[in-house]
Amino acid sequence: MITSNQNSKIKLVRALLGRSKERREAGAFVAEGVRLVEEAVKANWTCRFALYDETLSERGRSQVEGLKLHGVDVEEVSASVMKSISETEAPQGILTVLELTQLPITNHPNFILIPDQIRDPGNLGTLLRSASASGVQAVLIPPETTDAFAPKVLRSGMGAHFRVPIHSMNWNEIEKFASGLNVYVADMDGRSCWETDLRQPGILIVGNEAEGASESARKLANGKISIPMSGETESLNAGVAGSVLMFEVMRQRSVNIE
Repeated sequence: MITSNQNSKIKLVRALLGRSKERREAGAFVAEGVRLVEEAVKANWTCRFALYDETLSERGRSQVEGLKLHGVDVEEVSASVMKSISETEAPQGILTVLELTQLPITNHPNFILIPDQIRDPGNLGTLLRSASASGVQAVLIPPETTDAFAPKVLRSGMGAHFRVPIHSMNWNEIEKFASGLNVYVADMDGRSCWETDLRQPGILIVGNEAEGASESARKLANGKISIPMSGETESLNAGVAGSVLMFEVMRQRSVNIE
């Protein structure tokens, strides 16, 4: 049992939880909690090692046994050590260190999301979760958007990271993917999404609530779309707005519109 915070695995976990630079250099990230571990196992994600403590639920212990059967290095830690490295107020008693790999993007994707300048981890996680649920085939992370594999983003994404290709790119790389696609940027002054034909292959750009989309994003876009709202509401946060628009794309593509 690991009882010291000076253990090399504990030090690595703490570093990976802290900074995106550490995650990039180590080529790894941390998934904490029973649900995320289950999603990682279901996706056959490569796991370097797992840590658990005595507070782990029966559901979580079944995951531990499954990891061991797959040859994963699994170690028990003291509850105090787990609490010291946990990112949550109420640790679930399990976390894993996973390989920072990227799911491949399908050839000729027809539904891409670009969360532009999204700095709030909760909003980005919400967008990723909705992307997974609405059929988005790739999420391209441009500069100035928070790290998609940060702990809070992972928790908000609820397993979306293991189902949707998420790739960090600069705008020159993103531009290559945009070739031949309709590129829409969410904008309050845009055309209503209800009146816009979103059935054709396209890219949806969602900027942050305070500043909107970046200049690079607006140069790439060839159309602006908005969400009709009643009352005096001026805007929605990026997570909600992007989710509404993604599901409108899904709705239009699943309905035969004359």
